[in-house]
Amino acid sequence: MTLLCVPLVSKTVEQMVADMAAAKACGADLVEIRLDHLSNFDPRRDLQLLLDDRPLPALVTYRPKWEGGEYEGNDKQRFQALCLAMELGAEYVDVELKVADDFVRLISEKKPENFKLIISSHNYQSTPSNEELSSLVARIQAAGADIVKIATTAVDIVDVARMFQVIVHCQVPMIGLVMEEKGLISRLLCPKYGGYLTFATLGAGKESAPGQPTISDLLNVYNFRQIGTDTKVFGIIGKPVGHSKSPILHNAAFKSVGLNAVYVPFLVDVLADFLNAYSSADFAGFSCTIPHKEAAVRCCDEVDPIAKSIGAVNTIVKWPTDGKLIGYNTDYVGAISAIEDGIRGSKGVGKDETVSPLAGKVFVVIGAGGAGKALAYGAKEKGAKVVIANRTYERARELANLIGGHALTLSELEKFHPEDGMILANTTSIGMQPNVDETPLKKQALGAYAVVFDAVYTPKVTRLLREAEESGATVVSGLEMFIRQAMGQFELFTNLAAPENLIHEIVKKYT
Repeated sequence: MTLLCVPLVSKTVEQMVADMAAAKACGADLVEIRLDHLSNFDPRRDLQLLLDDRPLPALVTYRPKWEGGEYEGNDKQRFQALCLAMELGAEYVDVELKVADDFVRLISEKKPENFKLIISSHNYQSTPSNEELSSLVARIQAAGADIVKIATTAVDIVDVARMFQVIVHCQVPMIGLVMEEKGLISRLLCPKYGGYLTFATLGAGKESAPGQPTISDLLNVYNFRQIGTDTKVFGIIGKPVGHSKSPILHNAAFKSVGLNAVYVPFLVDVLADFLNAYSSADFAGFSCTIPHKEAAVRCCDEVDPIAKSIGAVNTIVKWPTDGKLIGYNTDYVGAISAIEDGIRGSKGVGKDETVSPLAGKVFVVIGAGGAGKALAYGAKEKGAKVVIANRTYERARELANLIGGHALTLSELEKFHPEDGMILANTTSIGMQPNVDETPLKKQALGAYAVVFDAVYTPKVTRLLREAEESGATVVSGLEMFIRQAMGQFELFTNLAAPENLIHEIVKKYT
């Protein structure tokens, strides 16, 4: 079982003791006591206080500045403190490969039976090749490690695939982690590949290395304890992706139907490279968001006819028999149905009407990317007169020609007013956190619209929606699209009916 370790990085012993109790309450298996973070550290006094009556097993680390820590003194004093920690009963001590030979000689006659020495190597620039990583593992083993620890930095998410391969083939217990946001999956998927432990913080600001998730997220969002070697991996591919609520929603839905699967965020630069690196059958399906929806069409082996017509894929399913990638689009149904229901709700009209409330309306789509294409296609299918507005006019014209619509620049849209009662749909990321003060269209231009939809759902009420409502329009949140497209994705991923009530409850709780 992969252990959950909470790093303690407080400045005082008292706070570390309190954090240790909090870690125990949160479900941690052990704590890492980072001595280099303590102010005015006195080994004899402080180690006794930290290690006596501790509620959890302890890993003691005294990391020097030259390996990414805070300690700036000499190794002799540092080694004395680590030896004392071992003598006082610490279950683990972490020492750096560069000085491991000296430390191993120092403790060779004193090592307790149940004590484990972690020998570590940290690379804060990149992740080496498979050959270099394997060679590094061999060097750490030869130095006398009970547990090998290698932490590298993700320049690209494909770097993590190399770390997974090395962990699987390591002959001794190994901690293999890739730092930064692009390396997050190395921490989330540790149990799948047999990592000895992963680090999880008590909260934001308590990290000991870049990219550590919180213990609450690991246990409650990603269902960490249920992940094993045969767990299927799904996830959302995007850039940015950290804002997405999809992991919260899909993991809860998977759990509710008893599916052995986990859904994680993939921060991806080049989609084709990512799909090539994670081509095993265990990576079973993906959601695609900005900016990869159009590239996904080219990367799939087969594309559903509707997604092909739209020119954008937001869902990729890996066929289990032959590994083929099949592309779908659930955005257009999710968004169009949400807008239709918003109009019907404002008019008190039921869903059983035969003609769409979009028929004959001027439907303005801001954005010509994957989501824009989905909205334009869906609106056209419902009989709307579609107008595409985009910062780059050429892209707007290209999409307008494709669906038989009209093209505008964003500056032209400011004065576009052929009739009242139009419908506006923003499909760009303008107004998304953290840029919540931005809006794709000024307030004075919103008076011509009866309905305004924003695909952005973080925040739930964007500046565009707030100002549209103040201008008298019916507003439709991107959350409605998010919920509906996610239910479609769940069904494609699992061949099961989406737990609709649960999904609505989750979205309500987390937004």
